[in-house]
Amino acid sequence: MDVKLPKLGEGADSGVVVSILVKEGDSVQEGQTLLELENEKAVAPIPSPASGVITRIRVKEGDKVSAGQVILTLGGDGKTSPALPKEEPIPAKPAQPGKRAKPAEPEAPPSSEAELAAEFPQTSEDAIAAPPAVRRVARELGIHLTRVEGTERGGRIGMGDLRSYIQRLQKIAFARKPPAPGKPPSESIDFSKWGPVSRKPMSQLRQVIARRMTENWTTIPHVTQFDEADISGIMDLRKKHLAAYEAKGVRLTLMPFAIKAVVATLKKHLLFNSSLDEATGEVIFKDYFHLGVAVDTQAGLIVPVLRNADQKSLFQLAKEVEELAARARDRKVNLEELKGGTFTVSNQGGIGGAQFTPIINKPEVAILGLGRGALKPVAREKKIETRLMLPLALSYDHRVIDGGAAARFIVDLVAAFEQFREADMRI
Repeated sequence: MDVKLPKLGEGADSGVVVSILVKEGDSVQEGQTLLELENEKAVAPIPSPASGVITRIRVKEGDKVSAGQVILTLGGDGKTSPALPKEEPIPAKPAQPGKRAKPAEPEAPPSSEAELAAEFPQTSEDAIAAPPAVRRVARELGIHLTRVEGTERGGRIGMGDLRSYIQRLQKIAFARKPPAPGKPPSESIDFSKWGPVSRKPMSQLRQVIARRMTENWTTIPHVTQFDEADISGIMDLRKKHLAAYEAKGVRLTLMPFAIKAVVATLKKHLLFNSSLDEATGEVIFKDYFHLGVAVDTQAGLIVPVLRNADQKSLFQLAKEVEELAARARDRKVNLEELKGGTFTVSNQGGIGGAQFTPIINKPEVAILGLGRGALKPVAREKKIETRLMLPLALSYDHRVIDGGAAARFIVDLVAAFEQFREADMRI
């Protein structure tokens, strides 16, 4: 049997093969991982749908594969796999009245949507076989189904056929689209003219990060609010309870304190826990607090989501943050664990960075950047004291949040950092 790549999830139609864990001639069991696929920022294991023997591997590491593509061929071993019935041939699709078969793809795309439409003369849509979901999408996009070639049994139009038609329309648009004003086309520069160079292809993850960062930066008007929080008290509590946490197998860092402080502040300023629905012009307020935790990995920045952070103790947060970060560095987080965040925290302090301007993780509307704490002289009750001050950088979406709201948020956030007590440290 041919093993095809399954769809990995909503919107996950393709990925890059990062490792192949079997070889031709191997016996495999149903559910055994055949290969690992990098999709967006996650690495997903692809299991075998049945037991058998690998007779042919049809992909190699580094290949980009799409859902439905054959990745390997599996033969029965006579012990664990029943004989597979032969596939019955699909009967030829009968011609539909008033509709020609799809012509061969021309070397150049049609010059207009009207020319593409002429390939499929319009008849009544009622005569076209298509499921309700396809009809609804076509109606919303203003596409007449008589223009779409159905490739399923009996000429039925599936969602894939509708997608193919839209892609042909996009080909027309891109073929005829003039360059943006003032934006010259990309040019490949021969840097070797000035000295020795080497080239390294961008990894799939790096390409995803580049695409996401470009979209986030160009579509969201960013403003960044800066401040400092006195974390001397936090560090005293950490030092006092470090051994007790480690005895339970948990490493106590600044991040769980930061998450606690952020959640307490978000509850007072729900706008920062929202998203903008650009299609409807509505602000979506969320009644849950799922915090993204930016993790620096060798492959690039990955932001897994810590669910229901408001319902967890400092000890639970410390444990889950450590586990999430470890799995992110090992590329073991799945695609769903990268979705659904309401606010993100990025901590560069451990590396040594101070102030920076973090980029918002769309569709969130704000992100907090933490820098390296530094001892500074601070005036407290008319006395100068040396305190450990933590740089804070709050970037926010100015379409949703104004400067006054951001200032009030960061004032309350600073207070939350400075209000931790012994009771918060219970295990």
